[in-house]
This record gives sequence, structure tokens and C-alpha cells, in this order.
Amino acid sequence: MSTHKRIDKICCVVLAVTLVLTILFMNADSFKLQKTSVTMGYENRLFDTSRVHSINIIMDDWDEFTANCQNEEYSACTVVIDNDAYKNVAIRGKGNTSLTQVSSYGNNRYSFKIEFDRYNSTNTYYGLDKLCLNNIIQDNTYMKDYLCYQMMRETGVAAPLCSFVYITVNGEDWGLYLAVEGVEESFLQRNYGKNYGELYKPDSTSMGGGRGNGKDFDTEKFANASETESSDSDNTSSTQNSTAVNETQSTAQEQSATEKTTAGSQTPDSNMPGGNTPNPNAPNGQMPNPNAPGGRMPDGMTPPADNGNDPFGGQMPEGMTPPESSGNTDGSDSNGNGKEQNGTTNGNAPEAVPRGDKGGGMMNGSDDVLLKYIDDEIESYSNIFDNAKTAVSDADKSRLINALKNLSNGEDLTGTLDIDAVIRYFVVHNFVLNFDSYTGSLIHNYYLYESNGQMQMIPWDYNLAFGGFGSAGEAANLINYPIDSPVSGGNVEDRPMIAWIFNNEEYTELYHKYFSEFISEYFDSGYFEEMIDKVTSLIAPYVEKDPTKFCTYEEFETGAATLKEFCLLRAKSISGQLDGTIGSTTETQKSDTLIDTGNIQISAMGSMRNSMGGGMTGPDNNMQNLQSNGNTSGQTPPTENNAESSGSQAQPSTGDSVTAQSNENGDNSILQTTDGKSRQKNVGQSNTQPQTSVSPTSLITLAISIAVLVLGIIFAFTYKRRK
Repeated sequence: MSTHKRIDKICCVVLAVTLVLTILFMNADSFKLQKTSVTMGYENRLFDTSRVHSINIIMDDWDEFTANCQNEEYSACTVVIDNDAYKNVAIRGKGNTSLTQVSSYGNNRYSFKIEFDRYNSTNTYYGLDKLCLNNIIQDNTYMKDYLCYQMMRETGVAAPLCSFVYITVNGEDWGLYLAVEGVEESFLQRNYGKNYGELYKPDSTSMGGGRGNGKDFDTEKFANASETESSDSDNTSSTQNSTAVNETQSTAQEQSATEKTTAGSQTPDSNMPGGNTPNPNAPNGQMPNPNAPGGRMPDGMTPPADNGNDPFGGQMPEGMTPPESSGNTDGSDSNGNGKEQNGTTNGNAPEAVPRGDKGGGMMNGSDDVLLKYIDDEIESYSNIFDNAKTAVSDADKSRLINALKNLSNGEDLTGTLDIDAVIRYFVVHNFVLNFDSYTGSLIHNYYLYESNGQMQMIPWDYNLAFGGFGSAGEAANLINYPIDSPVSGGNVEDRPMIAWIFNNEEYTELYHKYFSEFISEYFDSGYFEEMIDKVTSLIAPYVEKDPTKFCTYEEFETGAATLKEFCLLRAKSISGQLDGTIGSTTETQKSDTLIDTGNIQISAMGSMRNSMGGGMTGPDNNMQNLQSNGNTSGQTPPTENNAESSGSQAQPSTGDSVTAQSNENGDNSILQTTDGKSRQKNVGQSNTQPQTSVSPTSLITLAISIAVLVLGIIFAFTYKRRK
């Protein structure tokens, strides 16, 4: 056997390297080499989108529970999801403004949140700890949330899983809902691995971010003001368009707004967006249009008349502070170019802003929910840290503040942001035009994820997308909305999380590249049309029989068709914006180049205050025959597979399809299915430990490491013996 004079050292080095690699592999999470995702187990069960699932909620005191849903207090129930029964599950009413909105309809079709693990930490649905059941309010299409989440996921964004479910209560029909994966621990493990980072839901205290928030927000007042403004401005706009060119139309609007100003008050002006008191800090006392980027509309386009900068008719909801002006008083353009504005000069990242503008604001948000750097004090970011969804330490908070500082100053962006994830998020977000969000005037409805100082956005709550927020404007304005001026009710420079994309040509080009790929793969390929037609056909029978729906079946059909046409025309407009035939910013858009939107009515898809459909009966009427003891008539819930009749039984322990055997704690541990087989649930396994399966690649890598180590040891011993 040939030898090398340093064979001992070589063998030692090989063994050492192999050992280190093995240790790194076995302890990857501890060294921050975590897997990017984990297979939990629930992904292809409840969130199989090829069918409508069934959920039967079993409660003895359902009427009392719904009567108190606005208190958002948990009650115990049993839920049967398809063929799986779970006892001792927590349920409560869910929502911010939607809680009071439902009540204003004289209805009790609330959204619900189900927590499998609240009363027993080992309880999960195949690894899922939290489940949201959305009531699809203000959405005649039934598909806005669903479509937005699917678009996000198809584009590579970490977005909640969702599927349609038909809910029964004690076996009686309740309605078609959207089941959405809760953005909490299970979601984090599924997307980021076991050693996930920190999660926040930034929001001002009056507008959401957690239970009980948003109740001071008067949605009816908001909608009433918007509708009045829409009617007045539409009439004025029609007259003006028939008698004046684009330039004189703009001048007439400005003059009319000024003429109607009196010494002590402002008469509502149909030519001024909102018809409200002009902001004294804005040029000439005019109100900027919140749905126009930077407060102005493209040349030749009429302002979105429905949503002025003060949509409450001059009266702010209780608990909210008036908006600060987003207009420019220094002679700069709508994007702040050429002048300093909020610490920003010529598109550069803003400097740290003075402390104090940080709490309770509503229109245009406070600086912390805008994700601006304020200072190094933790207390300055209460709207972020008070809404943390994970247990955060002071060190975690300081790390996030440092990340916000880097973001505001435009420093170390690759270390501060998941560049790819954030750009992909805004590609879809800016396509669907959700102004009830970070890019709107209320600055909420998003999650902020941070790990090791790197941030990304997680989507949430898109039922008012596609222009549904405050009846956000005319179809032509929305379909042609400029992708490079995407902020409504403010300007891009005021939103650091998106401003960086447009402050750097390389990132802007990447944004355009991802937008082009999205349009090509999702729309030009025909995928979208095929998908939306399938979903519409899938849910139509359930919408038709839904006894508690907020619209008529005919309104659903019209809304679904309008949504499809809107998206196709929006994709066509963006293609034009990308190739330069249509302007991609407010300043470069010209009316004669815009996509013709025909007779599309945005309100047909649903908006902030839909009236309930004619002939609709509320849930109370449909539940009046339910017995308080939970016994039912044995109806079968309308699932695609009628054999799955678990939802028809008031007590799953006596059902034919599924039998739940309970342990000494009263929690399901074994589920007996119709085929006679027992399936072990998650009892005994903490919900912090996902039901994961090791991938073949991981097993192969581990096997190779072990084999190399063993061969190295054998070689070393063999050589020593023959020396």
C-alpha cells in the first residue's frame, strides 16, 4: 500500500472536516442555516382549492355567541372539517370595522377566528394552530381575497393559504366563507422554518392591528361621504368633459374650489375631491386627491371622485386625529422632486424625522406604521411593537429599529430587505389596487416580518381590492393606474418600504422585470381566464344557496364577470406601461393613450358599503329552528362529495362518517373514518413542533456525511494497522 509522508495529518483533516459538516447539517437551525419552508401537513387538506370544503360548527349556545361576537371573546365549540372532528376548540368573532359593519346590516354573518390550541396546546389541525373564516363582506365577487392570495403565492410571496368552505351550524346551512390560514406560528414555520424571525402587524390604535381596534372607525360615515362626493363629482366631470379640454378642466376645478371657500367654513364642492374643507397647508388651500399618486391625476383623467382626502365630510371618527397635508407647499411637484419634503431631497432616502409624529393618526398614518425611522427609542414605535405577533425582546425591537433606520437612509438595502420578496409583493399589490393598505391613506392591513435584521411584507385583507376602498374612483382611472406612482392618499417618498424601488434604477428595472413576468405568465398565457372561470363555476352553486350572503346571486354573477374583465384590462394597461406606450407615472400618462374601459362599473364588484341583496334573509331567520341542545334535522351540508356527511351531525361522536374518540382531557386523539381505519391526531405533540417530513435530499446529504465519516475512520484504522 502506498503512503504519503503526511498521511496522518491528511486523515485527521478529512475526519475533522467531515465531522464539522455533519454537525452543521444536524444543527442547521441553531446556526441560522434553517430550511426556507416546512411541510406542515394541512396544506393539501383544508387548503386543497379544487373543491369547496365543509365545516360544521357545533355549539349549544350559538345565538348567544353571535349576539356577543363584537366583544371578540372566545367560546368553546366542536368543529368538523370535512371528515375530521375537533372538540374543545376556541372560536370568536373576528374583524375590525367589519364587526360593526355586519351589525349595521341587521345581520350576524360575522367572520370568525378558530384557535385549535387555545384550550389545549397540543391541539392542531394537521399542524395548523389558527384558522380565519372570512364572511366575504363588501365583495360581490366572493373572490377578491382568494384571487389576491393566489396571485401572491404564484408570484413567490409568502402568503396565507386559503380555500372556500361551506359552513353549517349544528348541521343547518350558514353560508359560503373563505378559510384563510392564520398568519401566526404555523404560517411562520411553514414559510420560514422552525427558527423563524419576528412578526408584527403595524397599525394605529384606532384602525386595527389586533382585537378591539378599529371600532371607532365609522365605515357608514366614510361610505356616505364618498357616495355623495361621487355623485356630485361625476355630474360635474361629465359637464366639464363635454365643454373643455383637459387643461381648462383642471383650471376650472381649481377656480371652483377657491370660489366656494368662505371666511369660516367650506361648502361642499363638487369639483374638489371630497367636497371638504381645504387643507390650509396645501397649495391654494386645495385638497389633494388621495387616490391620485402624490395628490394629482394624470393629464386628461378625471379625479377619483368618490374618495376625497377627508372622506368623513369634515368629521373625523372618534379617537382619530385629523390628517396632515400630503400636499406640497414648497413648489415641488407631486413626488417632491426638487424640494425637501419629509426629509427627502430629489428622491433620496429621508433623514430621521423628529420624534412625536407617531401615534393614533389615521389618514396618512403615523411615522411608525409608515415604517419610517423616527429615533432609537423603542417607545417611538408603539404602533409596531404593541402589535407584535411573536414574543419580542428589547434586542429584537432594537434590531428592527436599526433596520428601519437603514431603510429610511437607503443604506445596506440587501441586508435590510429581502429584495426579491418585497418587490414581488408590490408587483401583485400594485396590480390589484388595494388602497385599504400600506399604499393607501389608512396605512394598515399588512404584516411585517423580520429575521436577522432583514424585513419583508406579508399580505393581508384584500376584500376591498380592485378599487373597492371608498369607491376609489372610475374604472378608467383604476385600470390605468400608474405602476410607478402606486401610492394613494400620499406620495411614494413617504412610504420607505416601497420608495427604495423607485430611488434606484436597478431596482426599478427589476420591479418592471417581475411585473412583465407576472403579466406574461399569469395573463398572456391564458392561465388567469381559465382559473377564474373554474373558480366561478366551483363556487356558484354554493353562492346561490348561501342563505346569509350580502348580495343577490345575480349581483354575484355580475361581480364575477366584472372582476374578470377588470383584471384583463388592467393587465393590458400595464403591458402598455411596461413597453412605454402608456405612461407608468402620474406625470407621463396622457388620456389619449389609456385603455378604454367601456362600461365597467367598479361598484358591481362590491365596495365599502354594499347594500344587502334583495330578498336576502339574515342568519337569524335561517337559524330560528335550531334547538338549543344542538340536535338537528340531519341535513347534509352541500359538500362536493355527499358521502362526506360529517357536517350533518350535531355530535360527531355519533356520526356515521367520523367518530371522535376522546382522551381523559376531552380532546380528540383518534379519529375513526368510514373506512374503519384510525388516524392518530397531534395529541402529545406541541403545536410548536410541525408535522414535518424530511426531504429525500436531506436524507441523502446526511447519508453521504455519515458514509464519508465511517470510511474515513475505517481508512485510518486500516492504515495504522499496516504501518
